[in-house]
Amino acid sequence: MDDLTLRDFVAALEELYPPDTAQSWDRVGLVSGDLDQPVRRIHLAVDPTLAVIEEARAEAADLLITHHPLLLRGVHSVATTSAKGASVTSLVVGDVALYVAHTNADVASPGVSDALAAAAGLDGTEPLVMEEGRPLGRVGELAAPVTLRRFAELL
Repeated sequence: MDDLTLRDFVAALEELYPPDTAQSWDRVGLVSGDLDQPVRRIHLAVDPTLAVIEEARAEAADLLITHHPLLLRGVHSVATTSAKGASVTSLVVGDVALYVAHTNADVASPGVSDALAAAAGLDGTEPLVMEEGRPLGRVGELAAPVTLRRFAELL
């Protein structure tokens, strides 16, 4: 069997979480990597911190998928003297592709907001707010009243 490539994973991710459904301020999609590189091991994380990138490298991951973007604002340098620069350098030197699915994963159905609502035990969910024509967040009802402390422990 031929190896799956980064191109295969990007296509699958973009089908699940279309980039054009992200909020206008968001930066989603492929950040680093060669679409033709093979992907055998994937590392998942919430944030693409330098520690997470180093963890992905140590685990021999070919692809790191994160929820939050690495490069949300303009970058003028990728020198290793900054956290962003050190992160980009580590990704490139380590041959680790980075793909980000943020607000496009939040608004997907099913998506991140649905998963969090289910994990919280919410019933009868509806969007918290509509932003740019997309449903962000979820609110709903708990089956039974709980204290804030107990709710936090459950999460």
